[in-house]
Amino acid sequence: MKQPRLDKYLADAGIGSRSQVKEYIRKKMITINGNFPADGAVKIRPEQDVICYQGRPVIREVFVYYMLNKPAGYVSATKDSSCPTVLSLIQDSTHKDLFPVGRLDKDTEGLLLITNDGAMAHRLLSPGYHVNKTYYVEVSRYHTIPPDAVSRFQAGVDIGEKHFTLPAALELLSPTSAYITIQEGKYHQVKRMFHAIGCEVIYLKRIAFASLKLEESLSSGESRPLRTEELQALKNLVRMGEK
Repeated sequence: MKQPRLDKYLADAGIGSRSQVKEYIRKKMITINGNFPADGAVKIRPEQDVICYQGRPVIREVFVYYMLNKPAGYVSATKDSSCPTVLSLIQDSTHKDLFPVGRLDKDTEGLLLITNDGAMAHRLLSPGYHVNKTYYVEVSRYHTIPPDAVSRFQAGVDIGEKHFTLPAALELLSPTSAYITIQEGKYHQVKRMFHAIGCEVIYLKRIAFASLKLEESLSSGESRPLRTEELQALKNLVRMGEK
């Protein structure tokens, strides 16, 4: 089991910078199992040791999960040289290993899961788990959605790759808007699928991912931690805990 340095653990938990932590230790504001540590280089066992700051236990969550309502103009990446990333919207200074689960195009809005749980992300993105992704789509009024679009999407669409897309569910809302649910994540897939039936997507927003539904009260650019029941539903969906 990995044993981090005390100063790094406390800094990652948001107690302060390493230099501040050093000062807290000097002032005997930090204890490990009731004892005062000699310095910040002491190795700790987070699963066993009780680390306190000013008498209160310090708990650093190993994995965190955020629902983000992604606005247009942000890229789904951990860093980018020319555009702001979705991570810049997450107010979490204690976890430096966050990443978006999958990608939304720069101009696509909506639900994006942000976490540092690589195992869960791998399962959510794995084709074997058939995770649904639902989008609200608007197309140009100059090329409305054809009447047979529902059956064509259900049969799979040729988007110029080796295989047709997997069956997709299309719910028509109007001649120029619809909900589409897919289980893949190919590059610009939804836009390419509509292009294949003669439509140009002018607005795209993901409203559901796996068992998560975008909270209507979450404004564009806002995020929040997943609720306990939401996280459990995700774990159940991808059978976390199973090999």
